[in-house]
Amino acid sequence: MATYDWLFNTLGLQDWCSQNKTDAPMTMAQLLARSGQTASGTAGETPAVSFWDTPFPSLDELNRSCDAVARTRDMTSWVEQLFLTIKNPLKVVLDPISQPLSWALDGSLWLFETIPWFVVIPLLLIAVWFATRSIGLIVFVAMSFFFMAFIDHYVPAIQTLSIIFVCTGFSVLLGVPIGILMSRSNTLQRLSLPVLDMLQTLPTFVYLIPLIFLFSVTESKLYGIAIILYAVVPVIRLTDLGIRLVDQDVIEAADAYGMTDRQKLWGVQIPLAMPNIMAGVNQTIMMSLAMVVIASLVSAPGLGVLVLRGIRNLELGVGLVSGFGIVLLAILLDRVTKASLGRINVTQKR
Repeated sequence: MATYDWLFNTLGLQDWCSQNKTDAPMTMAQLLARSGQTASGTAGETPAVSFWDTPFPSLDELNRSCDAVARTRDMTSWVEQLFLTIKNPLKVVLDPISQPLSWALDGSLWLFETIPWFVVIPLLLIAVWFATRSIGLIVFVAMSFFFMAFIDHYVPAIQTLSIIFVCTGFSVLLGVPIGILMSRSNTLQRLSLPVLDMLQTLPTFVYLIPLIFLFSVTESKLYGIAIILYAVVPVIRLTDLGIRLVDQDVIEAADAYGMTDRQKLWGVQIPLAMPNIMAGVNQTIMMSLAMVVIASLVSAPGLGVLVLRGIRNLELGVGLVSGFGIVLLAILLDRVTKASLGRINVTQKR
């Protein structure tokens, strides 16, 4: 006897249970029970369950007493069928929208890999100088790249950096306008916050599951969309927060000068919110870097591939050294963006 036979007998649902059997395939436990075997392989009836060990009345447990009750697998199969039903129409909509992301990722990777190292590294140092005006950071960035090149990790490092640049750029292009709209509408903010909370709390691997069904693993948009969805949340939140924290006295002064809403946004609110926006960009870069490693599971190139190789082949040295390269990239990106933020704060105070 199953644990909850008494429940269906008490409710008088024996006929309903026997007439409305599900057509789903039987589990191994059900097959063993039908053949007169228990799960442990011994013949005989199912042993009685003590009150202390009474299982929760879950779908699977109730199904053992009543075939008409759907099992958990039936529910997950329904979710799969629903997704497969909408897959083709969704792909028709998403393909043209996401195609620029594929072009940008492929083009950026080609560009960074084609230009020789003695051109790329000086260009990066020049960009760091214009962003930070810090000799110490330039030395640190130079030493980091020369170290990775010395241990033959230059190409994976530059691939990772290329992906981060593109995905961060798309995240800013999407996140800043959404944050501005949220700051101008309390209703939109209330509707958006649950979605942002969900994106921020979902495990990183969950982002990849539906995308694998929608796109081929050979398409760079597969990992690009996953990275953007994971990394775009901070820049949206902090853009919204930064604009809302602009002093109302400044807004009233702008109104007194007769500024339009557009003039106030670009001339007052965004410049004053720039420290918060840059903090959001910093967090977006860090989250992009974290997701690039996970995205190596779905053909994303870079240092994450070497980390994955170290895990799969139990090559401790490969995993640790490539992981140290990711740490170096994270530190230099964090320091450069924070130094840029510091320059913005100093400029505003002047």
